Amino acid sequence: MERIGLIAGNKKFPLLFCEGARKSGARIVAVAVKGETSPKIKNLVEKVYWIGLDEFSRIFDIFKGEGVARVALAGQIRPAELFGKQIYKSRDLRDLFAGIKDKRADTIFSAIADRLQREGLELLDSTVFLKDFLPPKGTLTSCQPDAETREDIHFGLELAKRIADLDIGQAVAVKSKAIVAVEALEGTDNMIRRAGLISRRSGVSVVKVSRPRQDMRFDIPVVGLVTIKKLISAGARCLAIEADKTLFIDREEAIKLADRKGLCVVAV
Repeated sequence: MERIGLIAGNKKFPLLFCEGARKSGARIVAVAVKGETSPKIKNLVEKVYWIGLDEFSRIFDIFKGEGVARVALAGQIRPAELFGKQIYKSRDLRDLFAGIKDKRADTIFSAIADRLQREGLELLDSTVFLKDFLPPKGTLTSCQPDAETREDIHFGLELAKRIADLDIGQAVAVKSKAIVAVEALEGTDNMIRRAGLISRRSGVSVVKVSRPRQDMRFDIPVVGLVTIKKLISAGARCLAIEADKTLFIDREEAIKLADRKGLCVVAV
C-alpha cells in the first residue's frame, strides 16, 4: 500500500480525496492547515499533522520524515489569507512570493509545485482518485435549459474561458447576453451572491470552466451542494460547468435540489 502525502485545504475536496485514496488501497499522510481544514480529516488518514500558514517549511520535513515521495493538493485556503500576517511570518513564503511575478492562483500554485519538485516530491493529479466526480458532457438535471438560456451559456462560455486564461477567475454570470458578474479573488459563491443582487434575482446563468491549459494537479474548478444552494438563493436560472474537468461534490443531492427548484445544470 503506497503512502501518499496530502496538503489539505478547506471544504470537502480533501475529505473526498482521502476517501477515494483509501478505496484504492493508498494510505494518506495529511498536512492540514489550522483554521482551514476540516477536523473530520483525522478519521480518514493514517496520520495528520496540523500546521499554521507561517509553518510552510515544515511540509517538506514532514513528508521526508514519513518517507512520502508523491503528494497531492486538495482544497483551497481562504483568499483573504494572502493578505494576512501569517503569510509574512514565514520566511519561505515571503521568499516564494518575492520570486513570482504576481499573485494569481496559477502563478502561486505553480511556484509551490516547483518547490515541491525541488524537494524531491512529485505532485499528483488532484483528481486521481475522483474521476467519478467529473461529470461528462450533457444536461445533469431533468430541467432543461430553454433557447435563451442556451444562448447565455454559449455567450458565457467564451467569456469564462478568456477570464480563466487570464487567471482572473473561473466563472462568469450572464443574463440576456449581458455580463452581470465576473469571479475574481472572492470565489464563486460570493460572485453568485453579487450576481443575484445586481440582477434582482431575475434568472442569471453562471458558467464555470477550467483554464485553457488547466493543470489538473491544482486549483481545478469545484462545484457542489453549497453552489446549488447559493444559485437558488440568487434566483439563478442555470449552472453550466465544463465537462470532464469540474469536480462535482454531493452531485446526487445537489441535482435533486436543483430539479425541485427549477434550476438546470449542464456540463458543456
